[in-house]
Amino acid sequence: MAIASADFDYIRKLVLNRSAIVLEPGKEYLVESRMLPLLHSEGLETIQSLVGQLRMGGSRNGLSDKVVDALTTNETSFFRDVHPFEALKKHVLPDILEKNKIKRELNIWCGASSSGQEPFTIAMILKNDFPELNNWKINFMSSDISREMLARCRTGKYSQLEVNRGLPAMLLVKFFERVGTDWKVKDDLLKMVQFREINLSEPFPPIPPVDIMFLRNVLIYFDVEMKKSILGKIKKVLKPSGYLFLGAAETTMNIDPAFERLPLPQSGCYSLKG
Repeated sequence: MAIASADFDYIRKLVLNRSAIVLEPGKEYLVESRMLPLLHSEGLETIQSLVGQLRMGGSRNGLSDKVVDALTTNETSFFRDVHPFEALKKHVLPDILEKNKIKRELNIWCGASSSGQEPFTIAMILKNDFPELNNWKINFMSSDISREMLARCRTGKYSQLEVNRGLPAMLLVKFFERVGTDWKVKDDLLKMVQFREINLSEPFPPIPPVDIMFLRNVLIYFDVEMKKSILGKIKKVLKPSGYLFLGAAETTMNIDPAFERLPLPQSGCYSLKG
């Protein structure tokens, strides 16, 4: 099912306008593969017919939202890449807890929830490894552009295959409960995270000054100017003592000189200079 160039251009402009994510020429295969389940669910046979529906007012029935969701949702897993979470546990959180010990408040923001494995991984680390935080005020926000993904995050439900990917058995038993053939995050952990719809390309809503921000595997989808814009906004909400986690293939180098990479192996961890 090869996509016509005109249909690809229409979809890539839709995604760019709605999310600022750039689909370069050569990504036709991605559009084709991501649209296939949507075609089935909408009872459409071709991408051409899908684009036809969009041109006739797909925003009114939510079709354009579904297209953007399909092309902006990225694969994730619990404890993905391991090293960032080791840095969080061994260096970042102990440092923040020491600096904030008088106020006893911790502000965390995950900027791309996807299906929720990353924020729940962080929440498990907080609960399991830092019991002293039970007496702290924790503001933990996780955001995404996809309403469908946010709705799924709020349920906290995962398949057996999903919990098999990266989640230690001890933590599965401690923080999840069996629901039929699936697993559900227990309520005390689920309530730790507030899921909100935020488009990173737009002005940020009011946010408490952030101690720790995760924005892993997100910037790679934006052009340089949008990367500069997003990092510029992060500078304004990140505390001077705060930490920013980016993906392994991402960097602030030659984009924003205000950040410096920390010598924490394979963590993708940055702080503000000075």
